[in-house]
Amino acid sequence: MAIVTEGRFVVPEVVVSHFHLRPGDSVADFGAGKGNFARVLSRAVGSDGRVYACEIQKNLVESLADMVRQERLGNVEPIWCDIESIGGTKIEDGVLDAAVVVNTLFQMENKDTGVEEIKRTLRSGGKLFVIDWSESFGGMGPQPGDVFQEDEAKALVEAHGLVYERPFDAGDHHYGLAFRKP
Repeated sequence: MAIVTEGRFVVPEVVVSHFHLRPGDSVADFGAGKGNFARVLSRAVGSDGRVYACEIQKNLVESLADMVRQERLGNVEPIWCDIESIGGTKIEDGVLDAAVVVNTLFQMENKDTGVEEIKRTLRSGGKLFVIDWSESFGGMGPQPGDVFQEDEAKALVEAHGLVYERPFDAGDHHYGLAFRKP
């Protein structure tokens, strides 16, 4: 039986099951926003793992830090950073087992630098999971002209040397793509 999402939108608990994370893994959520994935990623990597919640909006990083403290998510580190700058995430080279980019590609002004920065942080064999809007839906998500299509995302990431592995179900209005750093 295939795993599907509930309703129309991304359900972190369901989507993260496609990532095959293990206890002890290090993972970053690039463009973490309000931290919708922080709790689920924290559970997936366990107390010996590490979750970096990377966000450029300082107010969201502060909200994330409050949530992390309140929920005692000791393995989650909110980071105020710029994904679109090499070294801008403050994460060391080659330390991540996985990187997650949810509803962020369409917002990036410099997508090439963003993908290069994410790639820099992945270890050899590390995975990149891209989830983004497949359409504009009822005033939610990007405007129709700003949707970054699945084939564009795949071509962008492959152009930076990551190997496409598979699609995965990310909801009715999103696509999910899995890549590996050789």
